[in-house]
Amino acid sequence: MAIIHVRIDERLIHGQVATVWSNSLGVTRIMVVNDEASKDEIQKSVLKMATPPGIKLSVLTVADAAERIKAGKYDADRVFMIFKNPRDCLRLIEAGVNLPEINVGNMAHKEGATQVKKSVNVTKEDVEIFKKLDSMGIKMTARMIPDEPANNFMDLIRGLI
Repeated sequence: MAIIHVRIDERLIHGQVATVWSNSLGVTRIMVVNDEASKDEIQKSVLKMATPPGIKLSVLTVADAAERIKAGKYDADRVFMIFKNPRDCLRLIEAGVNLPEINVGNMAHKEGATQVKKSVNVTKEDVEIFKKLDSMGIKMTARMIPDEPANNFMDLIRGLI
């Protein structure tokens, strides 16, 4: 399997992901990895409707994603993996899945969060998770669309560490 792009985007699948990212990456499958979304039939229906024609969709728990990836279930696919939060990325890596790089695309403002880039807000817990990912050698960037220059995400949060 080729995981060709990993993105944190609280919106999961939306216009930007469905058109710009999917087309530029040439994906054959979008994989949403989030425990809550995988158990919500309404959200799964909405995600399916938002997925472009001809692209397969998987909405999985972190545990199911790890199990299926390690079993080679998606070896023939070009996978665009989308997470709702950095915690799920860390959990998947800790379950034995290698991620090539993580693009932080959208994290909405919430209580206690600090804006580090337009559409990217992090809490203290998020910063701790990003520090752990960085210590594991995971490269992290921040960009909204493929044509935007990739900022080093750790540089954006350096003042919060």
